Amino acid sequence: MSIWWSLQLRREAASVPLARRLLLGTMETAGVDPDICYDLSVALSEACANAVEHGGDAATGDYRVTAFIDGDTCRIEVTDSGPGFRRSPLPAPPHTPADGTPEPAVPAPAQAPADAEDGRGLFLIEALTDHVRYRNRTGRRGAVVSFDKILKWREGAALPMAS
Repeated sequence: MSIWWSLQLRREAASVPLARRLLLGTMETAGVDPDICYDLSVALSEACANAVEHGGDAATGDYRVTAFIDGDTCRIEVTDSGPGFRRSPLPAPPHTPADGTPEPAVPAPAQAPADAEDGRGLFLIEALTDHVRYRNRTGRRGAVVSFDKILKWREGAALPMAS
């Protein structure tokens, strides 16, 4: 069995806890482990807060949240109508010493700098979930943040037994 739902929400701060409560209620009813529920609810809150803050101008007053629970995976997508993600320049190719073996690339930082004004929410989403994808909408203005997490179930959980 699988579960999915989709919400179209106004870009208002009050929409964030509404989306979080719906996700928590769905996962708790299905029997998802409370720690996993918490991680996903925080990640969803951060994604929704970003959509509310950065997801458009006065003319674009809404955003969409879609959640899928299928088997042992939950995928959540938050789509807005804002300017989208800025394209980052391509990284410089790694330096190759005279012996021909390339030097390893420097890994990205694990967290946003403490003095950063923006970006901590995206790092938090990455820390709490198993896979994150950021992209711009195809052919339209807006950004899509999607993330997956492998689910753990409480003993006697309803959803795994219904399969």
